[in-house]
Amino acid sequence: MKTNRLLHLGLSLLAAGSFTLTSSATAQEPTKAIAVLHPTQGSKVEGTVTFTKTGDAVKIVADFTGLTPGKHGFHIHEFGDCSSPDGKAAGGHFNPTNNPHAGHEAETRHAGDLGNVEADSSGKAHLELTDKTMMMSGENSIIGRGFIVHEKADDLKTQPTGDAGGRVACGVIGVAKP
Repeated sequence: MKTNRLLHLGLSLLAAGSFTLTSSATAQEPTKAIAVLHPTQGSKVEGTVTFTKTGDAVKIVADFTGLTPGKHGFHIHEFGDCSSPDGKAAGGHFNPTNNPHAGHEAETRHAGDLGNVEADSSGKAHLELTDKTMMMSGENSIIGRGFIVHEKADDLKTQPTGDAGGRVACGVIGVAKP
């Protein structure tokens, strides 16, 4: 009987210690995230977007292939759901502060507004930018959100989406190994 109580107490302490370790590990803000984008139906666009915490900002590095030459809007969307063939399950632009749509440089904009990426004649695009408003933890975190590349350029003004057209690639932003 005494052995059972000691065993029960030991297992309880072990479980409590495990919970404490898990809680403290998950409470830490991620320093790196990634979205791997796959084509929507009828598209050949693929790519990766990495997000790296650098001081008080997040550095974003995007690489895409399979685009038509020219500019394409790309945004963080509300939901990390790429299950629909057209990418619409990802919802609208991520906008926790209910701001109007605008370009990435605008002081007031959707949190998910990143502007345009420009593809060369072979359909490849590379872009690096820094964002001081992006969050990788907390209520307005980008983690678990969708990332969408659009078929056309974002005009940076038409509400609420920038008139960027259909969705040609979709991915989900997840925590990456630092």
